[in-house]
Amino acid sequence: MASVDIVDVQKSFGSHPVIKGVNVHIEDGEFVILVGPSGCGKSTLLRMLAGLEHISGGEIRIGDRVVNDLPPKDRDIAMVFQNYALYPHMSVADNMAFSLKLKGAAKSEIDARVKPAAEILGLTNLLDRYPRQLSGGQRQRVAMGRAIVRDPQVFLFDEPLSNLDAKLRVSMRTEIKNLHQRLTTTTVYVTHDQIEAMTMADKIVVMQDGRIEQVGAPLDLYDNPVNLFVAGFIGSPAMNMLHGRLDPQDSSRFVTNDGLSLPLGQAHRGAIGRDLVYGARPEAIHLGGDIGIEVVVVEPTGFESQVLGKLGQTEVTCVFRERVDIRPGQRLNVSIDPNAVHLFDAKSGERL
Repeated sequence: MASVDIVDVQKSFGSHPVIKGVNVHIEDGEFVILVGPSGCGKSTLLRMLAGLEHISGGEIRIGDRVVNDLPPKDRDIAMVFQNYALYPHMSVADNMAFSLKLKGAAKSEIDARVKPAAEILGLTNLLDRYPRQLSGGQRQRVAMGRAIVRDPQVFLFDEPLSNLDAKLRVSMRTEIKNLHQRLTTTTVYVTHDQIEAMTMADKIVVMQDGRIEQVGAPLDLYDNPVNLFVAGFIGSPAMNMLHGRLDPQDSSRFVTNDGLSLPLGQAHRGAIGRDLVYGARPEAIHLGGDIGIEVVVVEPTGFESQVLGKLGQTEVTCVFRERVDIRPGQRLNVSIDPNAVHLFDAKSGERL
């Protein structure tokens, strides 16, 4: 195992910069997820860690070694790809043992590594099968097993669950997290799915347009987003955002562009006159109060109810932790927890 340091790393394709001075420190044994929309640079950054892409500037260290110019085979990493990358003509056992055979490992050493990995991943009864005989989840476990037997310092995962159906993705998230807890190997994982990031990571790196927007523990990012991008990206359903300004007579109230007055947890006198964005998570909106919402869509999920409604001319999502008898077209009175509200500068996007 080893720590990973990404220091002012840059990457350009021709004259087009795609990674713009990224700095990340990953602790030994930490599970870090790179997350962001398609095209933000997260997979390119992972490929640079793996040695599959050359860096244009900066430095990558794995443990105490600078690996900028090392080929992938000398970096002591193992990568699990989105498409599994299994050899179709090889059995599960041979796929898992392939890297060891390339190194000329003895059969006894191969067995000593493959069998425990297969047991951890529930593949013991499948070792003689071929990839075509396996489900998507089983193939993904084989790809993970092939990485485990190498006993690397760092695991790299490139959107490994994106080809699986929704139910299988949930179970595989649990398997990968359990695997990390058993092996405690430093792990860097790329996904565009912020639910994966929230449920699996020790630390999340949120990226946009080749830059890092925020780094932190999942709940820290959820509770304390530094800007509008992170606030809108982290959380499902997404944070509600309403445009407006502070009430010039009472800076502890926010007035939307529709003229609605909403509560704030504290006064912000220094922001009077500025264009602002009022952010409230769906669960910060509660039944009962003096704010009127017109119901548009009701989505009961069993243990909670999601309600899409119109607050003035803006659509907002509410999550009520109870079953409610609400129908489209109905008017609801709600309240917003002022202590759960975030206020952002509309121009810079930064949180006040």
